[in-house]
Amino acid sequence: MRADNSKHLLAAARHRHELARNKAIRAIRELDAAGATVTFQTVAAAAEVSRSWLYSQPDIRDEVQRLRELNRRAPATSLPAHHRSSDSSLVRRLEVANARNRELAEENQRLRRQLAQALGQLRHADIRSGPERADTSPTRSRHRNSVTIGPC
Repeated sequence: MRADNSKHLLAAARHRHELARNKAIRAIRELDAAGATVTFQTVAAAAEVSRSWLYSQPDIRDEVQRLRELNRRAPATSLPAHHRSSDSSLVRRLEVANARNRELAEENQRLRRQLAQALGQLRHADIRSGPERADTSPTRSRHRNSVTIGPC
C-alpha cells in the first residue's frame, strides 16, 4: 500500500497560492505607486500569474477594478491612487476658492469706493483753493489735474 502524501501536496498548493497572492498584491501596489495603468493584464504580467487566477480572487479582483475605474476617471494623471484627491476634497477646495474670490471682489469694490471718495475730496479741495494758489513749480502746475487710475 502506498503512503498518503496528500497533506504534503495540500501544503505545497497552499504555499504556492500564498506566494501568488503576495506577488499579485505587490504588483498592484508597485503599478499604482508608479502611476502605471492597473489592469488585469498588467498585474498578471508583473506578478507572473494568469489573468483567470486574478479573476478568481475576489479581493484582488475588486482592487484591480477599483484602480482601473480611477484611471478611467483621471487618465491624464500619473499619481498613485492614495495621492489623488477625493471628490469631496476637490469640492471643498472649490468652495474655499469661491469664498476667497468673493472676499477679494468685495475688497476690490470697497477699495474702489474709497479711491473714488479720496479723488472726489482732492478735486473738491482743488476747486476751493482756486487758481489764486501760488505754485511756482512748472511740473506741478502742468500735472496738477492729471490723475491716472486703473480699470474699474
